[in-house]
Amino acid sequence: MTEVKIKNTEFFTMNKKMEMEKIVLSVGAVGDKLEKGVKLLSLITKRKPAKIMSRKRIPNFGVRPNLEVGAVVTIRKNMDEILKRMLTAIDNKLRKKQLSENNFSFGIKEYIEIPGMDYHRDIGIMGLDVTVVFKRDGRRVALRKIKRGKIPRRQKITKEEIIKFMEEKFQTKFV
Repeated sequence: MTEVKIKNTEFFTMNKKMEMEKIVLSVGAVGDKLEKGVKLLSLITKRKPAKIMSRKRIPNFGVRPNLEVGAVVTIRKNMDEILKRMLTAIDNKLRKKQLSENNFSFGIKEYIEIPGMDYHRDIGIMGLDVTVVFKRDGRRVALRKIKRGKIPRRQKITKEEIIKFMEEKFQTKFV
């Protein structure tokens, strides 16, 4: 007679703690304006921005493949300080339609609105986009290449959770 062992099944409570994963600052432009945008991003973040190349041909906008059309910087350290500076540029107010699942984005029309930034003649007047991405533990399961898995719906971060997080931590108002 063979003996059958049944595994002890335990139900784990899911960790609902969310945190900011990264802040992405970006500028879209071509040619000389793009160089000014690269200078602006390096002034704000003290890092070297990566340039974005186009992949498609869009004749109406004069875009062709392998044309540099933007610059981007990803920030993963000291995110709180930079986000506070960016939010004060827009008076700590966001619209609910700027929120999405797991992230939110907003634009700053003129970089001189950011506290601590002075006008630079060689850059001129220019704006930038800010995207904040949130995550929970276990997100890497969907991103990794080997043994990739699906993340359940409850793992994703909803708009209401982002609103609550931003109101508590950064005193942001949502219109």
